[in-house]
Amino acid sequence: MRSHQCGAVNATHIDQTVELCGWANKRRDHGGVIFIDLRDRHGLVQVVFDPDRAEIFALAEQVRNEFVLKVKGRVRARPEGTVNPDMSTGEVEVLGLELEILNRSETPPFQLDDNDVGEEHRLKYRYVDLRRPIMAERLKLRSKVINQVRNFLDKQDFLEVETPMLTRATPEGARDYLVPSRVHPGHFYALPQSPQLFKQLLMMGGVDRYYQVARCFRDEDLRADRQPEFTQLDIEMSFIEEKDVMGLVEQMVREVFKTQINVALPDAIPHMTFAEAMERYGSDKPDLRNPLEMVEVADLVEDIDFKVFAGPAKDPRGRVVAMRVPGGNQLSRKHIDDYTKYIGRYGAKGLAYIKCNDIAAGAEGLQSPIVKFFSADALQGIIERTGAQDGDLIFFGADKAKVVNDAIGALRIKVGNDLGLLEGDWRALWVIDFPMFEYDEREKRYYAVHHPFTSAAEDVESVRSDPEKALSRAYDLVINGTEVGGGSIRIHNPETQQAMLELLGIDAIEAESKFGFLLTALKYGAPPHGGLALGIDRLLMMMAGADSIRDVMAFPKTQSASCLLTDAPGDVNEQQLKDLHLRLRKPVTE
Repeated sequence: MRSHQCGAVNATHIDQTVELCGWANKRRDHGGVIFIDLRDRHGLVQVVFDPDRAEIFALAEQVRNEFVLKVKGRVRARPEGTVNPDMSTGEVEVLGLELEILNRSETPPFQLDDNDVGEEHRLKYRYVDLRRPIMAERLKLRSKVINQVRNFLDKQDFLEVETPMLTRATPEGARDYLVPSRVHPGHFYALPQSPQLFKQLLMMGGVDRYYQVARCFRDEDLRADRQPEFTQLDIEMSFIEEKDVMGLVEQMVREVFKTQINVALPDAIPHMTFAEAMERYGSDKPDLRNPLEMVEVADLVEDIDFKVFAGPAKDPRGRVVAMRVPGGNQLSRKHIDDYTKYIGRYGAKGLAYIKCNDIAAGAEGLQSPIVKFFSADALQGIIERTGAQDGDLIFFGADKAKVVNDAIGALRIKVGNDLGLLEGDWRALWVIDFPMFEYDEREKRYYAVHHPFTSAAEDVESVRSDPEKALSRAYDLVINGTEVGGGSIRIHNPETQQAMLELLGIDAIEAESKFGFLLTALKYGAPPHGGLALGIDRLLMMMAGADSIRDVMAFPKTQSASCLLTDAPGDVNEQQLKDLHLRLRKPVTE
């Protein structure tokens, strides 16, 4: 139906006849001449209709925004002074010779150039929203990135293998989406949280190098970088070590960034241990563009007459940290009160601070309600350790280590953004040497930091003797404070895997019930293997400069996991429930 895309018409086509199809982006009537900006996903081109062709002109007068049109016309240079440098087709226009209205449109629910339309409205009419140039560009970027990673991995001798969508529920962290079985009454499939076990089985099957652009499902509370269904690039390799997986992924990501958005990531992405990341930033995914850092000061305050600090300083599971904010004296009392409320959501009970007015004057030059509790040596030690200077402010965190890390880590991000302290555009790093387990105080048991199939850096007996100090062979790729990928070297023998499950409180009966097929497969010659999953949606969100992964997905869900376009999830009829041997219980109301 067309000879060219709208956005591809340029000066090389002058005096040629072209046939174009698209939507009427805007119609203007200027003194008897009608201009229509015709749009497709490649861009806009201006079409001109003269009154000399009365029949075509009369049809052009009927056109309104979002009418679907077919135009035949002659390309010509725009008159002098009317060239539009903001359009790729701005040097030319098309003189309309024929016009066909392929379909009419009601008044759109919003204008495509209106940037203040609420997200819920855009999601309800997503098919209109996708016509916006910015959304067209994001879908184009998504397609190109996925195509490039496929080509890259194909050249590296990987096989793309699909794994099942209907599988068995396994405890991997998040809640499963369950699918009732019609032919097996009372039994359920689960939608995969990831292809984790299947990709390991593929290594046992001799596939050697596997990848998949995989759809994954997790029934968890949502936020800007989470969706109930999402896409990850799943990679697994046999006979490798950490450096092999990390090196391959690093090269791939570097090439994608350079090709698609012309960003040069460093030739060697730095490595940082989990322990160092938590000590300095309170987070295992630190944004290195932010210069603010936490420093430990527990040893300086453990003997002061201020229990808020001295208590956590003496607690083996406590932390007392200081964070210098350059130029922070500009922060008003209201700002500090707002920050106090902000970190309260992370469990912090308050936010202590010291304003450094005149450091040389000692305590007299420091402004804070807590200065009176410190000795001169403690104050001097804090100033020296933080590197504070006149005009700076020092924030403090004192509590259980987790509360301090979460609260001051979040405060670091907020203050850095609020005060415009971020340096550079892109910073990437690998976080390594994660703990094998984390201990849940309430349930009095250990949980895997990554997943139960991650290999430990030490032998099993060492792990058993001191689980809290055991490190895993796991690694995360972090870019600008966002974890975009994570992986590990896997356990490849059945005895070690069984031992790890026991440490997690999964006994032999439960292990056989949940993972029997994996434990059996491990007995038949499993090679050493490992891999990584790269979050495609998160990566694209960052590359596109979007605020949410919803803006780089064609048909996302809302934060309440609903689809405003299709009204999913919805009701099903009684017969469908009977077929699945299900009966709905009425919700309990108070």
